[in-house]
Amino acid sequence: MTIEVGILGATGMVGQQFIALLAKHPWFKVTWLGASERSAGKAFRDAAAWRLPTPLPDEIAALTVEQASEAAGTAPKLVFSGLDSSVAGEIEGAFAKAGHIIVSNSRNYRMDADVPLLIPEVNADHLALLKAQEARGWKGRIITNPNCVVVVYAMALAPLRQFGLKTSIITTLQAISGAGYPGVPSWDILANVIPFIGGGEEEKIETETNKILGALKNGAVENHPLTVSAAVTRVPVHNGHTGSIAVSLEQRPDAAAIIAAWNGFRGKPQALDLPSAPKQPIVYLTEPNRPQPALDANRDGGMTVTVGRLRRCPVLDYKFVALGHNTIRGAAGAAILNAELMHREGLL
Repeated sequence: MTIEVGILGATGMVGQQFIALLAKHPWFKVTWLGASERSAGKAFRDAAAWRLPTPLPDEIAALTVEQASEAAGTAPKLVFSGLDSSVAGEIEGAFAKAGHIIVSNSRNYRMDADVPLLIPEVNADHLALLKAQEARGWKGRIITNPNCVVVVYAMALAPLRQFGLKTSIITTLQAISGAGYPGVPSWDILANVIPFIGGGEEEKIETETNKILGALKNGAVENHPLTVSAAVTRVPVHNGHTGSIAVSLEQRPDAAAIIAAWNGFRGKPQALDLPSAPKQPIVYLTEPNRPQPALDANRDGGMTVTVGRLRRCPVLDYKFVALGHNTIRGAAGAAILNAELMHREGLL
């Protein structure tokens, strides 16, 4: 069975990653593209400069782009959104009202009480929140994936919940692809580290993580009590967001127990053998100089989070490094995995 899908924000970097990842998907087929007024009415090949190393599929190149802000109701039922947050809220809401299932990469609805903020390996049960969206009068639904750093961070922390997560500090080293295209000016980023990322990046890390790690009780999410302190930086790396992380725990597990928790971590995507799910979603690397974006970001098609350098922390309890591909596991690939889970759960 082939499920037709659309892409909002198709000409942007996340939209292009959606196209690349869906090109040979066994379930989903891209038949509709939406973007800004500037691109509307053009063939995709004329509306967008293709920025990825994989070839643009001919059938996608020939599709005519529609104006996203005026297209609610014209797209297939399932629509992936890579829209910028400046316009995503209104457009995604209109599409949901018109009956579409929106799987969004944008931040606008993430923290709404009735919207799942999903990492399928971590909190698949949060899909139950979708039922509450009926009260909005929507014929469709909205589901979101987290901020591109939060995906990596929350996945690395999720197996440690069993030890009693108390506090955590994270300093990020975020790739330039996270800023879109053309992104950060070369004079600013080359041979440099920029200790600021706009859009409330630190606040997203400090709030989204608690919702994802939280427990579903009586139809609502009870946020995890973990206290998070985040500092973010932009570094001259193409792809892959790295986090230097420290945690304090209620229990006192040894390092071997923590590494075993990471390597043994599995979730519903693995149990259901979803097409985009890595067999082992978290891999601990024993080399002292890993993980590295250039060597590890693309592991298992960019869907695996790699962790390394676990050692005792003199301030908290343990510290380590975690890495994930920001436009795949942290964006388009995350949304596709969410849609795969929804399909297998009978929610599309």
